[in-house]
Amino acid sequence: MDQSMVHLWVKTEPFIVGALQIPPPSKFSMHYLRKMSTYVRTRASEGCYPRLFWPMWRHIACGKLQLAKDLAWLYFEIFDSLVERTPEERLEWAEVVSSCTSEEELEKQRNKLSVDTLQFLLFLYIQQLNKISLRTSLIGEEWPSPRDKSQSDNLTGKSTCQNKNWNDYTHQAFVQNHLLDLLELLLDPDQLTASSHSTHGSLVSPEAVRALSFLIEGTVNKTRTVHPLHELALWQPLHVKNGYSKITKAFSFPKLEVWLRACLTGSPFGTSACLKSGKKLAWAQQVEGTTKRAKIACNAHMVPEVHRMVVMSQVYKQTLAKSSDTLVGAHVKIHRCNESFIYLLSPLRSVTIEKCRNSTFVLGPVQTAIHLHSCDNVKVIGICHRLSISSTTGCTFNILTPTHPLILLGNHAVTFAPYHTHYPMLEDHMARMGLATVPNYWDSPMLVCKENSDARVFQLLPPSEFYTFVIPFEMEGDTTETPGGLPHAYQKALSQREQKIQVWQKTVKEAGLTKDQRKQFQVLVENKFYEWLIHTGHRQQLDSLVPPAAGSKQAAG
Repeated sequence: MDQSMVHLWVKTEPFIVGALQIPPPSKFSMHYLRKMSTYVRTRASEGCYPRLFWPMWRHIACGKLQLAKDLAWLYFEIFDSLVERTPEERLEWAEVVSSCTSEEELEKQRNKLSVDTLQFLLFLYIQQLNKISLRTSLIGEEWPSPRDKSQSDNLTGKSTCQNKNWNDYTHQAFVQNHLLDLLELLLDPDQLTASSHSTHGSLVSPEAVRALSFLIEGTVNKTRTVHPLHELALWQPLHVKNGYSKITKAFSFPKLEVWLRACLTGSPFGTSACLKSGKKLAWAQQVEGTTKRAKIACNAHMVPEVHRMVVMSQVYKQTLAKSSDTLVGAHVKIHRCNESFIYLLSPLRSVTIEKCRNSTFVLGPVQTAIHLHSCDNVKVIGICHRLSISSTTGCTFNILTPTHPLILLGNHAVTFAPYHTHYPMLEDHMARMGLATVPNYWDSPMLVCKENSDARVFQLLPPSEFYTFVIPFEMEGDTTETPGGLPHAYQKALSQREQKIQVWQKTVKEAGLTKDQRKQFQVLVENKFYEWLIHTGHRQQLDSLVPPAAGSKQAAG
C-alpha cells in the first residue's frame, strides 16, 4: 500500500486549550518526565498506571517535581477537562464539588479522579510549547516580552501569528522536532538503555501508540472520515511500513518513527487551513472612513463538527451579534478588534481574544476556556469552564466559572465581577456544554506566576459600581433571569439603587409641576442623559444597534 494514501496531522485542540500560556515549570523537562515515566510503571498497583490517580500525581508533582499543590491540581484538571465527557457527566461532577462543605471533603472527591497516564505524560511534555528559548531570543526569532509587537496573521493564510497555541505550523514543527522524545517517553522501561534512550531494537506497545492519538489523527486517501492514530497504525495494510508485528504485538521503534515522519502533514482543520480555504463570512460591516476591513472566516462547512473554528479580525466601531450553527462547538479566535460590541450567543468550545481594545464581548457558554492576551480596556461577559488572562490592562470580567480564574504574566488593573446578564437560550446552552451555576469561583482568581505575587494586580468590582447588563436582542427561549442569581452584596446594591429611583419618581410626581414645566423638565433630563451617553461612550453602542441598510446587512451564517 502506498504510504501517501495515509495522511496524519497534529491535532489542534490539545495546543489551543491544553498548553498553558506560560513558560512551563523547569521540571517538566524530558529528564524529569523520563523519570516520572519509569516511576509510574513501577508503581502500577498504587494508582499510577495505566491510570494515574490524583493522589499519586499530587505525590509526584509536589514531592518530586516540586510544584505547589494548587499548580499540580491545575495541570491535572486542565488535562481532565480535555477528556471527552457527556454534558450530564460534567454536571454531575459540578454537583459533587458544590456539595462539598470543606477542603477535606473536596480532596476526598478529587482522590477518586484519574487520567490516562501516558496521555498525561504527553500533555505535560507539550507544555514546552511556550518555553522561552534564550538561544532564539538572542538571535532575534523570539523575545520574552509580554507584549509581542510583531505582526500577527492578517487572515491571508500565512500564519505568522506569535500566539503559538493557535499556530498549527508551530504545532506540527513541535511534534516533528520532538517526535523522538515523545516516543521515548511512552516506551516501557525495559525498552530503554541505561541512559533512558531507545535502541534500534526497541518496541513500542499498542498502548503507547494509542496514547499518541492524544496528539495525532489522520485519514486514508484524504476522505472526510477522521481516525485516531492508533486505528490507522493497527490497520493491516500499514504493518509493513510502520513495523507492527503480530508476533510481538508491538511496533518497531525505528520503523514507526520513520512512518510517522513520512505521513505527518499540515492539519486540514487548523487555523491556516481555515484562513486559506475557509468560508469568508460577511458578518461585519465596513465602517466608513476606515481602511482596515473586518475579516471573518470559518471552516464549519468543510470539517467534522468537533473541528469547527471561527477566526475574526479587525472588527471596528460596530456591534456584531450572532447566534448561529456555525458557532456551535467552535474554537473562536477574536483578533485586533477595536471599539466594538461583539455578541456570540451560541454554545462555544473555546474563545481566544487577542490584541483587542476598548471593546465588549458577550459570549455564550464556553465549554473549555476563555483566554485573553494583550488586550486593553476590554470587558468580557461569559460563562466558561476556565478563564485565563495575560498581558491585559484595565480589563473587566463578568464571569461565572467553576474554576479559579488564572492570572498569568503581565496584567494590570484587572477587575472581576459576577456574571450579570441572560438571554433566552442561555440555560439550554449551558446544559448543552455541561456548565452549572455552582460552584462559581469568579471572585477567587489564582495568581499563577511569581511576578503576580502582588494581589493588587486585580480587584473585585465594588457593589456600588455594579449594574446588570441587558442583551438587546429578541430570541426564543425560556431563560428570563441571570442563572444562579447575584451575590448578596451586589443584589443589595441594585435594590438600594432601585429604591432611590422610586423615591426620585415619587418626588417628581409630587412636585406639582405644570404641563409646561413637566415638558421643560423632560427636555432637561433628556439632554443630561444624552450628554451622559456621549461621555460614557454608550451613544456609539446604541447607534450601532440600529439595523443596517438593506444593502449592508450582516450576512447569515
